Amino acid sequence: MRRLVVVSLLLLALAALALVAGRWWLDRPLALPATPYAFDVRAGASLTAVARDLTAAGVLPDERVLVALARWRNVDRSIKAGNYEIVAGVTLPQLLDKLTQGDVTQASLTVVEGSTYAELRALLAADPKVARAGDPLTDAELMRRIGAPGASPEGWFFPDTYFFAAGSGEFALLQRAHQLMRTRLDAAWSARAPDLPLKDPYEALILASIVEKETGRPADRPLVASVFINRLRIGMRLQTDPTVIYGLGARFDGNLRKRDLEADTPYNTYTRDGLPPTPIALPGQRSLEAVLNPPRTSYLYFVARGDGTSEFSSNLGDHNRAVAKFQKGGR
Repeated sequence: MRRLVVVSLLLLALAALALVAGRWWLDRPLALPATPYAFDVRAGASLTAVARDLTAAGVLPDERVLVALARWRNVDRSIKAGNYEIVAGVTLPQLLDKLTQGDVTQASLTVVEGSTYAELRALLAADPKVARAGDPLTDAELMRRIGAPGASPEGWFFPDTYFFAAGSGEFALLQRAHQLMRTRLDAAWSARAPDLPLKDPYEALILASIVEKETGRPADRPLVASVFINRLRIGMRLQTDPTVIYGLGARFDGNLRKRDLEADTPYNTYTRDGLPPTPIALPGQRSLEAVLNPPRTSYLYFVARGDGTSEFSSNLGDHNRAVAKFQKGGR
């Protein structure tokens, strides 16, 4: 009986020592190869694979310690994909908390107003923090998955700064930008001025993209929009260079010539009436608002002054004089 008591006490003592040692070991900072130390968890990666990578990097003394702690907590199937960053002093439990709570590093991507859809795709492809799975989506497949099968992708993604977890997929970011454009366009359309010569939100999106490309000056956007709205009201051609340039595509070398203005394409608003078939860029909020709530003006023309502003005219005579004054040698 006495021997049983002694053995029991010894076992209790050993258990207490193991508990203290375990607690000490769990509270012990991990040895990082650098601080801060960044690492990626790929989508679909298992905890064992992550632990193996961290062990190979020298963060963990043995991959089994992280796996054992996760299984003891019943979170071994709860790790989140993304880019993580840990600093000196981090412990094993804290590391596991990060992995299971998705405490990922935030990245940002800025889509500039007036950029094109092609430029947006190139921006995403060049960002190392945007994950790509296999072959990139075709335009048709992208629009189908977004819920707009058959639609042109141009114009349908809102230019903004997007914050995301590093390692997020390209489609997820495009889906966010598309949904935001839908929301902003629908809201602007609902608050539109009466009697606009635009039959639906898509026509507003097209015209907003033209306004976006015509001027980067906030004060001029509403006036530029009023010019195009006035032209549409009286059936006058828009005659805007950015649509011609868009229609030329890769053939545009930076110099718009008279022959370019005379060469008919679906986007040549010098040779064709009305709006082009699709947007020509990604319009921002101010361009959407300018098009759907333009000021009442009599302007039908405008010309760049050369300082970033524009001169607006109500008749061709005044416009020709403005062209001669501000763009000598221009068309």
